[in-house]
Amino acid sequence: MSLEFTLDHGVRLLGIFSYFGFAGNVVVEKDRVDVREHAKKLVSSLLSSYSVERVKDLPTVRSYRNIMWRLGLDPTKIRVSSEALFRRVLKSGSFPNINNVVDSCNIASLETLVPTSIFDLSKIDGSLELRHSKLGERVVDIDGNERDLKGNEVVLADSNSILHLYPHRDMKKASVDMDTKDVLVVAYGAPDIPHMLVRKAVEMTFKYLSMFCYARYLSEIFKAE
Repeated sequence: MSLEFTLDHGVRLLGIFSYFGFAGNVVVEKDRVDVREHAKKLVSSLLSSYSVERVKDLPTVRSYRNIMWRLGLDPTKIRVSSEALFRRVLKSGSFPNINNVVDSCNIASLETLVPTSIFDLSKIDGSLELRHSKLGERVVDIDGNERDLKGNEVVLADSNSILHLYPHRDMKKASVDMDTKDVLVVAYGAPDIPHMLVRKAVEMTFKYLSMFCYARYLSEIFKAE
């Protein structure tokens, strides 16, 4: 598996970076007992260590919030995806199981607080680029909501469409479904976030894809250039 993944000059100037990798031959399943049990233990650990009121003070959360402000996004209203998941778990006391593949990515994101995406590789067209959006580009998010972009957002896009609004929302286009076989894992960095932590988010997703999804092929982990 190979895929060209680049960052445009404006994104580099913002200090944004990304690591990615591929996993092949995954089996998508719902309601796996081992996933539920692992997530339950993780949630219990988080509840004993953190409170919702203190989430904003965590150094990793602060760093992602800072880049949101620089992009003109209010992180108290539009949450970074990893923070949103973290808060949801702390408030509800439970993990939002979707399927074993998406859950593997979400568990890794919870453990690292790094926003991380997982995409169906077969639905990606051509090369990838982290770039600024174009005025009027239309996106359809993971829940099917449509909107037109203003031209100042940072997006992950393939040759034909947008896959992710950095660093808070995946789009529907390359979402994992029950027929998914091969996946792309992308973890997103920001200024003051250690590169090793972002790389670790991909590594941990790989770990859980092997544990819970029968992944038979795991690529190297690459840095987007």
